[in-house]
Formats: sequence, C-alpha cells, structure tokens
Amino acid sequence: MPVPLILVGSSFSTALGNTAMGTASDTPRGREVMRGLKNSVAMQIGFIPFALVLGAQAVQKGLHPAEVSLMTGLNFAGGSEFAAIALWTSPPHLLLIAAITLLINSRHVLMGAALAPFIRHLSKRKALAVLFFMCDESWAMALADARKRTATQGRQALSVPYYAGVSAGLYLSWVIFTTIGGLLGPIMGDVHALGFDMAFPAVFLVLIRGMWKGMRAAIPWGISLGVAILTYLFIPGSWYVASGACAGLLTAWLMAKESAPC
Repeated sequence: MPVPLILVGSSFSTALGNTAMGTASDTPRGREVMRGLKNSVAMQIGFIPFALVLGAQAVQKGLHPAEVSLMTGLNFAGGSEFAAIALWTSPPHLLLIAAITLLINSRHVLMGAALAPFIRHLSKRKALAVLFFMCDESWAMALADARKRTATQGRQALSVPYYAGVSAGLYLSWVIFTTIGGLLGPIMGDVHALGFDMAFPAVFLVLIRGMWKGMRAAIPWGISLGVAILTYLFIPGSWYVASGACAGLLTAWLMAKESAPC
C-alpha cells in the first residue's frame, strides 16, 4: 500500500481519538467499533466484485496498480472513480474528468448536510475525518444508526466508534480489493463478461431500499434515473452520469424550495 494511504489511515486513527483501536480499558468504545465492523461485513462482501472490476479496468486503461490504490484511497467514491476510468484516454482529458468527478461527488454536500446535526458535538478535526471517510454506504449506515440512537436516547449524536468501525472496514476492503483488481487486471480479460459489474448497482439498490421514505422523497431518484437513461441513449460518452446527478440535485433543491415556508 502506498505511503500516502498509510498516512491517511494514521490520521484517521488519530483524528477519531483512536476509537478504532477499542482497547481493553475502554470496552464500550471497543464494542461499538466491533459493532460497526460486523455491520459492515455484508457491504464489504458486496464491495469485492466491483472493486476488482474497477482495479482491473483502471490497469487495462494504463494506470499502475499503485496509482489505483492511491486514487481509491484519496477519493473513496466508487461512482466517480468508475466514471473517471470510463473517460480515461491517452492522454487523459483531465478537465473533463475533474468536472465529471466534481458533479458526481457533489451529492456529498447534501449527505454531509444531513449528517451535520449528528456531528456538531465533535471537534473540527474529528468532524473532518468523519466527512473524509464518508461514502454512500458508511453515510447510510451511520445516519440510520444515529437516527435510531436519537429515537431511543432523545439526543442527536453519532457514535464515532461505531462509525470508525464501519468506515475502517469499508475503506480498507475498497482500497485492498481495487489494488488486487489492478494486480490481476492483465489476466482477468473482459471483466464485464464475468458479470462482476452488476454488484455495483445491486449494492445501491439495497441502500435505496433501506432509505425509502415514500414516493415524494423518491421523486428526485426517479427523475435522475430517467434523465440518465435518456442521456445514455442519445448522447455518446459518460455524460449520463453527470446529467443524472444534476437532474436529481436540481429536483431535490426545487422541491425543498417549494416546501420551505415563505
């Protein structure tokens, strides 16, 4: 694993107050870390197929396995990484790739805003670490757990040790298996023929099912999907990803503006 990823992992452990270590003298934190790790196992298993696919595709496009682990470790957002690799050429169109990545990852602004009420008690250093390791899966699991704690304890708070366990499991499995995919890329051949790429949408379908709040909340999802499909059918390239993301964000913003009190 490259040195930058080791440094990132070290800062994560330090920033979260070493909660991920769960020492014997601090058993409540240790139990929370283990609970997070255990709850993330199913997602980790789901990560493996499309992590291998991403790593293999990246190497087949000309990246070195070390560059694969660096990308997945510093970006840690599978959707934008798949889009970046799909757009990768020689030489790469860096401005286009950066713009698409920014658009796809812009959903993290809304995700962070949804998580904000539950991390206000944290120092800036810990809050930034929480947000850095936030991906769709860790966000969904942390938010669901925080809301459950709010309902039972009457206060809004994220269990940082639980989040550390979830994030550590997901982060390490993602970086490790994308790197393995990069190492195996030359011998894997056409990864689409193996059907591994279906694991990515399958995981998101599971997450969406767990976050279902009714038809109105699903309207941005539906519009995003519809726009992405139409763009995919009629516009060449990977613009369907950006158009779908923009359509969903715009719909959610308009709905929020409409329901806001005058």
